[in-house]
Amino acid sequence: MDKLIVGLATLGPIGKKLPAPGTFGSLTGLAVFGILMATQMSDNSMTIHCGFAILALLSIPICGQAERILDKEDPQEVILDEFVAQPLVFIGTPLSFGQDSILPSLLMLACGFALFRFFDILKPIGISRLQKLPGGLGVVADDVAAAGAAGLCLWCVSGTFPLSFP
Repeated sequence: MDKLIVGLATLGPIGKKLPAPGTFGSLTGLAVFGILMATQMSDNSMTIHCGFAILALLSIPICGQAERILDKEDPQEVILDEFVAQPLVFIGTPLSFGQDSILPSLLMLACGFALFRFFDILKPIGISRLQKLPGGLGVVADDVAAAGAAGLCLWCVSGTFPLSFP
C-alpha cells in the first residue's frame, strides 16, 4: 500500500526521476487539462475544473501519507499537489480550442503555467504560511493558493489585454 501511495503522490517516475519535479508535475497537470479541454471542445470546462478541485481534496490525505512514508516534510518528489492545482489557474479564464481560436488559448495556457510556477516557487502574499499547515493540507494548500493568485492575475490580464488575433 505504501508503494501505491508514494506512486500516486509522485506521479510515478515523474517526481522521482526528472529534474525540477514540481515543474514537471505542473506540466503534466497542464497537459492533462489541455487534452481534456481540447477533447471536450470547452463545453464542460466547469466539469473539468470541478474534477480537478475534487482531486485536490483527495490529494490532501495522499500527500500527507506520502510525507509520513518518505519521512520528509513536503518532499520535493511529491508532485500530486502541483498536478491538481495547475488546472485551477484557468477557472474563469476564456479558453477555446476550436480551429479558429487555438493560438490564444495556447498562449493563455503558457501564461497560466508561468504565473503558477512564479507563485508556487516564490510563495508571496502569505502563500508560504499555508505550507506550514499540518500534513497533506500544508502540501496542497499552498499550491491551491498559488493557483488562485495566478488565476486572478491571468483573469485580470486577459480582461485588460485580450489574447486575440485578427
